[in-house]
Amino acid sequence: MTKLSVNINKIATLRNSRGGDVPNVLKVAKDIEGFGAEGITVHPRPDERHIRYQDVRDLAPAVTTEFNIEGNPIKQFIDLVLENKPTQVTLVPDAEDAITSNAGWDTIKHKDFLVEVIKEFKQNGIRTSIFVDPNPKLVEAAVNTGTDRVELYTEAFAEKYAQGNENGILPYVECAKVAQEVGLGINAGHDLSLKNIKFFKDNIPGLLEVSIGHALIAESLYEGLESVINQYLSLLK
Repeated sequence: MTKLSVNINKIATLRNSRGGDVPNVLKVAKDIEGFGAEGITVHPRPDERHIRYQDVRDLAPAVTTEFNIEGNPIKQFIDLVLENKPTQVTLVPDAEDAITSNAGWDTIKHKDFLVEVIKEFKQNGIRTSIFVDPNPKLVEAAVNTGTDRVELYTEAFAEKYAQGNENGILPYVECAKVAQEVGLGINAGHDLSLKNIKFFKDNIPGLLEVSIGHALIAESLYEGLESVINQYLSLLK
């Protein structure tokens, strides 16, 4: 079964829009775990426009499933991860002003940098994953960074699938096969939803984990958080 990690950034966005502490990020994370999700994902950015660095500190001792911290490995982010020692850190090369993650790593060009950062995380017992575009060459090169996993950036798949083009899955299938050949674990995320998750999961060999936030929270506005999480868990079996 592929694990479901729920990205709670949008919960923090809602809280921050009003001030105060409603909804409470920590309570929502605990409820999500209680509803059956196998992980909690957060993506703190330097401007703290959604998840704040203090949220990470509060969540780290409270999350009992897998805790995944995503972000661009600037010094402030690296220090936060080392301080809180999540189950997994996912490295994403997003600019500080990016609305959302919009590209993966060039694992060839940035190999030396990634090697250095990943080594420090792994020395501290933190599993590492790096965000990559669906390019087999970049997936193959990722093994040279020392990472444990790659997270396939799935926006292109989601866009084509919504247009009725199922062939958008093909680059991801090829990447997954390459990852398995070189011994990398496979995660995936970005624009995955109840509409496309089963097709994606059924076609990607060795898919270990998906991280879903925006779509899951939006779907929950209509159907409720517990119901939506259970639908994902059923589709990921």
